[in-house]
Amino acid sequence: MGENAIEIRGLEKIYGASKGSPAKPALKGVDLDIPAGSVFGLLGPNGAGKSTLINILAGLVVKTAGQVTIWGFDQDVNPRQSRASIGVMPQELNLDPFFTPRAALEVQAGLYGVPKSQRRSDEILALVGLEDKAEAYARTLSGGMRRRLLLAKALVHQPHVLVLDEPTAGVDIELRQMLWQNVRRLNEQGMTVILTTHYLEEAEEMCDEIAIINFGEVVARDSTANLLERLDSKTMIIHPDSDVTELPQAPGLTVEKRADGALVFTYQSRETPAEAVLEAVRGAGIRIRDVKTEQADLQDVFLELTRSRQA
Repeated sequence: MGENAIEIRGLEKIYGASKGSPAKPALKGVDLDIPAGSVFGLLGPNGAGKSTLINILAGLVVKTAGQVTIWGFDQDVNPRQSRASIGVMPQELNLDPFFTPRAALEVQAGLYGVPKSQRRSDEILALVGLEDKAEAYARTLSGGMRRRLLLAKALVHQPHVLVLDEPTAGVDIELRQMLWQNVRRLNEQGMTVILTTHYLEEAEEMCDEIAIINFGEVVARDSTANLLERLDSKTMIIHPDSDVTELPQAPGLTVEKRADGALVFTYQSRETPAEAVLEAVRGAGIRIRDVKTEQADLQDVFLELTRSRQA
């Protein structure tokens, strides 16, 4: 195993024509490396190709072309080893309602060929906070508990790579915090985590690196910090002590006055320091009552990159 947990080269998936509809390319020659030991975000709008990519990694969808290597195992050459190296927590709550959580984990472990002596069902149930529900039927579990059980099922064969597909969609804050605590713990133990989410603040907080997919192509792939730097625009909001009739002017600054009298300055931090804004304000004889700054977040980057592709 090299430094990458997953290596993808020229990955294509084309869904065939049906009922007169033309063939639809879902993935268009994707190249992507996911470093071992990282928490990697896979983002994109609905229909961008994220689910198709995940399903190919999981062995649920057959690719049209390209190469996928998981933990050093080529999917085409060593399909069983490749599949055993990855665990997937799906978005859909696909659980057998008549299995208890312990039974569900035992069956899942059996499907992966895990010997009974090596199964860790009770340990995994404790990890996800379901030890007291080990013998309850899955149909009696709440939605949040079912999501915990999906995570537990993904861990039964001790995979090197864990894929979380929209893991916190529709769950409460307490469950979300518990889930991220577990993910951090698993990552600290060396597990590579791939996260898809529509909660961009989660990706910004959790992910070391991020790839953004749009229309079946990777439109950006970088560290989270570098992606945020792509939008270098910053905003400084100044509340003056008294009403301002003439707006301050300075190179590199744009300024507008809000209805509440606040002055909103926009500037590029690489070219214009914050001090230049304050100097322009002082030079105009304006006394500052309050000041705050804002900068781009991951949502701004996401929208900018996906919007540019649609234009």
